[in-house]
Amino acid sequence: MRNLIYILQKEFLLIFRDRTILRLIFIMPVMQLLLIPLAADYEVKHISIAVVDQDHSSESQRLVQKVGASNYFRIVATPADYAEATRLVEAGRTDLILTIPPHFSRVLATTGHASLQLAADAVNGVRAGLGTTYALAMVREFQSELHPSPKLAGGGVPLIEVTTASWYNPHVYYPAFMVPGLLAVLVTMVGAFLSSLNIVQEKEAGTIEQINVTPIRKYEFVLGKLIPFWVLGLLSITIGMVVAKLAFGLWPAGSFLTIYVFAALYLVGVLGIGLFISTLTDTQQQATLLSFFIMMIFVLLSGLYTPIESMPRWAQHIAAFNPPSYFVEVIRGVYIKGSTLRDLLPTLIRLAGFALVFNTLAVWSYRKRSS
Repeated sequence: MRNLIYILQKEFLLIFRDRTILRLIFIMPVMQLLLIPLAADYEVKHISIAVVDQDHSSESQRLVQKVGASNYFRIVATPADYAEATRLVEAGRTDLILTIPPHFSRVLATTGHASLQLAADAVNGVRAGLGTTYALAMVREFQSELHPSPKLAGGGVPLIEVTTASWYNPHVYYPAFMVPGLLAVLVTMVGAFLSSLNIVQEKEAGTIEQINVTPIRKYEFVLGKLIPFWVLGLLSITIGMVVAKLAFGLWPAGSFLTIYVFAALYLVGVLGIGLFISTLTDTQQQATLLSFFIMMIFVLLSGLYTPIESMPRWAQHIAAFNPPSYFVEVIRGVYIKGSTLRDLLPTLIRLAGFALVFNTLAVWSYRKRSS
């Protein structure tokens, strides 16, 4: 135990003398939490649209005004014909083309239905898909304003009223969804990336062989290397929660105890991954490249940006063995829904299993290579 205390003192002194690590721990969470939620926003607004109004009636002008008044669209041009509008698409000046055909209002008044043409530049599939969806919803709303109570053939009036509600996040505030997920990713980066580099430094310096012949036991050396990053990981998530409160007004709806219990257990598993990476590599460059590769898979399959349910079936199977996907679910649940330890007990068991597997594999690999 005395040897472990000496190693911990040495590691903490080295960490706080290393300005690069301090920047990663204190500046990286702040920058990522401030920039990513503001930049990576799934809500697409100010979509460029060109309107070809070939009817020039009061109804078509009302539709054009409705489109222009929306925050989702920005009318960039009103070309005279469709050919001119396509040239705007080719020049990259517009994303959508809304064409109102001649006699639109007359046909609508006579037959009760008319057609519009909506074309989208699908180079950016997400923007084109959302823009088309917004435009269709706006046209349906415009139609309901023209004919608020359409009559059936038998004389009755159909009435369909839809009431919507958004639970837990009533204002659909995007940072409330994104920031908790980023907290989980930050803990993963601190735990896996930095811990793998720390042990590899001993290999490059040639001191690990000297340590192996000292009275220091292997488990004391491993714990002495990993415990500081366990503490720094908890410190990192604390800094992240403070930044989330100050910058976005986000505060957990649930208990802090739930967050720290899961964070402490999750860090044990993540540190095991870092230790395993260090046993597979001999230089910091190798450890960095391997950690970057693993982190990319972790982030992309964690549900941070894309819901796991929307992924292909094979990706969902891989995500089931991805520890960050469970921690992202936990942090979002505590922040947005106020989930408790009892609610998240199955996830707690899974994370405990991951921690046991990764640390067992890492210690076995370390002993095999150092023996």
